[in-house]
Amino acid sequence: MAYGIGIVGCGLIGQKRAKALGTGGRLVACADVDAGRAANLAKTAAAKAFSDWRELVALPEVDIVVIATLHDSLAEITLAAVAAGKHVLVEKPAARSADELEPVMAEAEKQGVKVHVGFNHRYHRSLRKAKEIVDSGELGELMFIRARYGHGARIGYNQEWRANPALSGGGELIDQGPHLIDLSRWFLGDFAEVEGFAHTYYWDMPVDDNGFMMLKTAKQQVAFLHASCTEWKNLFSMEIYGKVGKLDLSGLGGSYGLERLTHYKMLPEMGPPETTAWEYPMGDDSWAVEMNEFYEDIRLNREPAAGLRDAYEVLKVIQIIYKKSGYDHCT
Repeated sequence: MAYGIGIVGCGLIGQKRAKALGTGGRLVACADVDAGRAANLAKTAAAKAFSDWRELVALPEVDIVVIATLHDSLAEITLAAVAAGKHVLVEKPAARSADELEPVMAEAEKQGVKVHVGFNHRYHRSLRKAKEIVDSGELGELMFIRARYGHGARIGYNQEWRANPALSGGGELIDQGPHLIDLSRWFLGDFAEVEGFAHTYYWDMPVDDNGFMMLKTAKQQVAFLHASCTEWKNLFSMEIYGKVGKLDLSGLGGSYGLERLTHYKMLPEMGPPETTAWEYPMGDDSWAVEMNEFYEDIRLNREPAAGLRDAYEVLKVIQIIYKKSGYDHCT
């Protein structure tokens, strides 16, 4: 049986989600404040179109609500959808702050529905392979992670919705930062200590354009992270260091460059390591893999691997750093 899917927010990400439904789901409804955009996506599957998301949530044929809106409405729509007994896939960061997410978590637990948070980077081929290697123990005990994520400039960036804290909840730290924090938690576990700094260096806007983080687990494992929208050239880089090896990940495809993973395996005599590399020039299948996993979560009644608690822990880190950096209006 294919699940009935309703998509709220029919922009770029909503359209990507629609294309990746696979055989496990069928698009039955679309909603967007731009009625034309909702209608355009809906006609690809003979689905219903609405300008008010509440009408979509009320449809009995909708089993799963996919929420791909601006940050300011993510928590509100998720709360309404779970209260209506729907399963939800909500895009990261799932809310503008950890506080905003708390009633959503309580309602999801009360209703017994599944909520997956779209930390999509976990599902890229290089990240899936990296997790397989780490979980196998081939790197030995993990010591630290060093990662950078940033995008290039575009004229008028400081006039877009991401520059409005009421809509976004913050700047670069809450935009690309959640992926870095989530991936680091995925490999290292919860962070017991949070240090960091967010600042506006270049763009004339009331939110940060750079976020710097040093996060420590209870075992003193460190994630040293930098998210930037003054990168000038799109970049994704993550290095995972264990006691007997290292993984070096770069690129996400497209403008971020070829997706690549290199495993440096230390030899008993040390010196130059044994090196194995994988490249992924093929099309990105992360959206489809992620969606199929969520279908299985629902079918098997298991907790999503990327869920509300993961989003909550990420937002707590962001909230702490914004407060330390004087961006109280963003939380």
